[in-house]
Amino acid sequence: MKITIVSVGKLKEKYLMQGIDEYLKRLNAYAKVSIIEVADEKAPENMSEAEMQEVKQKEGERILSHLSQDTYVITLEINGKMLSSEQLAKKMDELATYGKSKIAFVIGGSLGISDEVQKRSDLALSFSKMTFPHQLMRLVLLEQVYRGFRINRGEPYHK
Repeated sequence: MKITIVSVGKLKEKYLMQGIDEYLKRLNAYAKVSIIEVADEKAPENMSEAEMQEVKQKEGERILSHLSQDTYVITLEINGKMLSSEQLAKKMDELATYGKSKIAFVIGGSLGISDEVQKRSDLALSFSKMTFPHQLMRLVLLEQVYRGFRINRGEPYHK
């Protein structure tokens, strides 16, 4: 299985990088995992709705340029479907079973994701109704993907 995380913005926090590196190392036993960072747009505090849409559109174009037609796309969205760890593991297993061996998880920028990226999405996934920094979501996502592989293989993992 090939898993790509397409994320808006550069990761700068050392502690997050260390956690991400740890989960990427652990995931090597299960899948080929890569992270693609796309540039974020400058988003000043007081933007009009039109300016916000333009920022999301530009970031969305960058995201879409990394998604091939044969990739199953899962967008992380606050209004997406909430799954348990076991349900996400089952979904990943079903995708692998039915020949969808290329999965991309998309983490948008601070304003969310564009309508075009939402249309390309095969599954909108929510981790919570709360808002999290998109850099932190990379770490949380990698941990859940790792947990999913452990669940699917019947390997022990803390609950």
